[in-house]
This record gives sequence, C-alpha cells and structure tokens, in this order.
Amino acid sequence: MPEGWRFIAQRALDETILDWDVPFALSSNPKRDLSGPGSMSGTIEPEYARMIGPDGAPLLQEWGTKLYAEVDGHIRWGGIVTKTNYDEAKYTIACEGFSCYPQGIPYESYLISGKLITPKDPAAGKDKNHDGWVDGRKGKQKVPKPPKPYGGPRVDVYDAFRNVWNHVQSRPLGNIGLKIDSHDLGEKLGAADGTDPWELAWWNNPDCGQTLDSLARDQPFDWIETHAWVDSTSNQIEHRIRLGKPRLGRKRSDLRFADGENVTAIAKPEGLGDEYANEVIVLGKGEGQKMKRAQVTDLDRRRGRLRRVATVVDKTLSSASALRTRGTRELAGRSQALQIPAVQIRNHPNAPFGSWSLGDDILVQVHVPWVGDVAIWHRIISDELSPDDFCILTLKRSDQFVY
Repeated sequence: MPEGWRFIAQRALDETILDWDVPFALSSNPKRDLSGPGSMSGTIEPEYARMIGPDGAPLLQEWGTKLYAEVDGHIRWGGIVTKTNYDEAKYTIACEGFSCYPQGIPYESYLISGKLITPKDPAAGKDKNHDGWVDGRKGKQKVPKPPKPYGGPRVDVYDAFRNVWNHVQSRPLGNIGLKIDSHDLGEKLGAADGTDPWELAWWNNPDCGQTLDSLARDQPFDWIETHAWVDSTSNQIEHRIRLGKPRLGRKRSDLRFADGENVTAIAKPEGLGDEYANEVIVLGKGEGQKMKRAQVTDLDRRRGRLRRVATVVDKTLSSASALRTRGTRELAGRSQALQIPAVQIRNHPNAPFGSWSLGDDILVQVHVPWVGDVAIWHRIISDELSPDDFCILTLKRSDQFVY
C-alpha cells in the first residue's frame, strides 16, 4: 500500500486490536454512503500465518472482526467483515459499514406514537332502557355524551430511530459500539388526534434495519456513519451516527470541481428517458376505495412536455403528509434534466481530500459532448477514496432533494 495507508483489525465485541497493518489489497475502494453503510472489499495472498488471531480465531472473521482503513493517521472508513471466501492461496474479504448490522434483526419490543385513547365513559350502563335518561335518579338527568377519543403521547422521529438502535445494541452480543446523536428532528410520528398512530410491534415481526431505512426515507432526513480516534494518544475508536436536522452537508461555494483542473473523468451524463414523470400518484395503506392516496404535480415542470405519470405503492404510508412527502420526493427525482452520476477527482487545492462532507452541494463544471459546457449543482451521496490519490464522488442533482 502507498505510504500513509494501513488497515487495522479489531475484535467486534471487546474491540481488542488484533493487527495494526493487515496485508489487505483493495479490490473495491473504501466507500462511504449518505444514509447508508458503505462498503469495502479486498484480498490477501499468498497465505499469511498471522491471519489467525491471538485468541485462536480467524483474524478476519465474519461478523466477528471490525476493519478500518486509516489514511495519514485519520480513519477514513470503518466496517464489519461480513463475508469471506477462500480460493486456494487467495483470501477474499467483503466488509460493510457498521450500520448494516440491524438488517435482519427483529424488533422484539413495542413502541407506539399517537395512540388513539378512548376515555372511560362514566355514564356507561346507566341507561339500560335506552330512553336517554340516567336510570334510578330522582327527577330527570340526561345521559351525558361519552368523552371524545384523543391522541396519546407522540414520539419524535429521532427518538424512534434511537429506540430501534438501542434495542439492537441492548441484546446479548449485539453492542456494536455505535453512539447516536442526541438531538431531536422536531417532527412527531403518528397523527396528533390519534386517527393514525405509528406502531412498531413485535408480533408484526418488524425488521430493525428496514424500520430505520423507512424512517429516513419517509420523513425524510439524512444520517452518516463516522469513525475517529478518541484522541491522538489513544487506541480507542469512537463510532457515531450523525443525524441531520433534517439534512447533512451545506452548499460549498468555497470548493471548485472543474474539468481540466481537479476533475479527471466523468461518468456518462444521463437524462431520464422512461423514468421521466411530471406527476406522481402515491398509493398507501388500505384496500379498495378506502386506500390512502395522494397526487402530486407541478405545472411549471410540465410546460412544453406531455403529461407523464409515475405510480408509487407503499403500504407503510397512511397519513396525508407522509404520502405527499413521498410523492414530492419522487417527483423531484423524475422531473429534472441532465445529471452527472459521478466524477473522478484528484487531490488538488481546489478541493483537498477531506475538505468535503457527504451531503454537501457542489457545483460540477464539466464539458458534455452534444451539450457543451455545463455547471450543475449536485449533492455528494457517496465517496470512494483510492490509494493512488484519486477519489470517485457519486452525485445526484441538488434539486432532486426535498426536505
């Protein structure tokens, strides 16, 4: 590996450092994802006797080893070994970020937000002849109307997100060591009047990973997984999920990404083709005529183009706001023009490596054949740092994001 790069192996549960310099050859560069775990894979060959840990277990053990990519003293990527293969003297290792761990783990508790509460009726059973008057009273006393149902306590979206993570990490052998940001999003789950509670119940066998994904998608909000040394003299690594409010990143007018300067290659620019739509219909919970439905359109986006409709079916959605949010996001992603899916950049004063964050908006200035010179704002949704001082940024148009 180039000078300044090394791979560090650590036991998953007790975080004992097993090897400070694993002889790991990358087959896919360390990739960080916005609101996702990211990935890294590589090989080890020929056979190394040191690939057995001091505890007698394989050094790189599926779901038993954490592996980090350190560059110039900074941890640029961290994850769990999730799959290994042996092909004679070649040892292949696949890793995913810590946040892959909840996928497939069942939620075994109960959480409800905005429960419909029906107070006890003090007059129940006191009008057995159904004449509208309280039985057995001297004089006439009308039976009072029963108290109206109301919505119970509601949970902030980020509290629900933390609840699921706490549930995963509180189980035996489940503490992966991730800390979750403590602030609130400011949005509550479920309807305030109790007509549409949000519920997470063990008897429905919910998947913790899928629940976390749906929370981030439907609200929506950003999160990112980070790893860093606790301090310059410590062997301890802090793992954290950073939560946006609701988004992460910022508009980076201080950085420059331009053809012939630091942009060395661009992925094939693309239009939307059959994916184009200027109207979205979202179908949610329920059946038949009782099915929840929302229709989102923007006449400004239709001008000069025929009507094209995309239909989204998501049976987890029931509130009008959740349906409309989903539709608005889908519309934003289907109605724009040219997009640059990815660029390769080199380490350059325009944008030194480490100067941007996932979620940042950057102005991509490139030449596109048949179109000409373009300058389009994109968000960074993933980055892949390579040992040869290049980095691939995966992008989406900034106007595709609605919060």
